[in-house]
Amino acid sequence: MKGQWTSLLGLANRARKTISGEELAVKEIRSGKAKLVLLAKDASANTHKKITDKCNYYSVPYRLVEDRYILGKAIGKEARVVVALLDDGFARKMLMLLD
Repeated sequence: MKGQWTSLLGLANRARKTISGEELAVKEIRSGKAKLVLLAKDASANTHKKITDKCNYYSVPYRLVEDRYILGKAIGKEARVVVALLDDGFARKMLMLLD
């Protein structure tokens, strides 16, 4: 069912409700703007730990997705390991699709 969530992510991206990249995502998690974090399963162990620890600490839900290429392609970019959704509506819908 990867088609639906990638389409939704693309839509969220066009609406400028996403941020990608580890450092930017961490910043948004800390500021409370990140509503959901998508993390590629092929992220480095270091990145995986950093992002999941931050998400758990700040009570931001996160989901693992196939790989960095699918994640990047969904937002029309090269490979991306971390994408944060900054909108409640998109985050809720995304959680429904991924759970």
